[in-house]
Amino acid sequence: MPKAGELKSGDVVAINNVPCILEDVKVSTPSARGASSIYQLRFRNLITKAKIDQRVKGEEPFPRIDFEKRNIQYLYHEQGVYTFMDSEDFSQFELLKEDIETHIDFLTEDMDNLFALVSNGKILTIELPPSVALKVASCDPSMRAASVTARTKNAILETGLHVQVPEYIESDEVLRIDTRTGKFMSRA
Repeated sequence: MPKAGELKSGDVVAINNVPCILEDVKVSTPSARGASSIYQLRFRNLITKAKIDQRVKGEEPFPRIDFEKRNIQYLYHEQGVYTFMDSEDFSQFELLKEDIETHIDFLTEDMDNLFALVSNGKILTIELPPSVALKVASCDPSMRAASVTARTKNAILETGLHVQVPEYIESDEVLRIDTRTGKFMSRA
């Protein structure tokens, strides 16, 4: 069993025998001598989609869930139902909008390099790559004046995601977006 200090974002563990995925880790180290680090962990229940916040010491054990990672491809969506295809056996499956709500802004039709987390034959969730390439649908016009500070402007990407980008970015450019934070990384 991994300990709280060994967990990283994206790990799937059991909390009260329910599969939960770790979304965020924050570490605070008390200034008192001999005090151990406190880990603030935010999990998401993969069944109910509820958030679970826990404050634990680094030695607290968390049981792992047995699951399989399957390589999948996103195909399309219709009326709140998202269709995916298993890249190995080409079988298709559907997930509701509520099941993958946090991932929708990063999905484009025919997108590869996704993973499905499967436990006991049931799909728990999908896992996005660390970054995706998305096209700028529209953005504010760039200012031509020189500035000492790096200024940003709002851009709307092809999926509807709003992102702050540097001033020099223009419409129809393809950008690399971090799927964990939803922030601009670079031009693709």
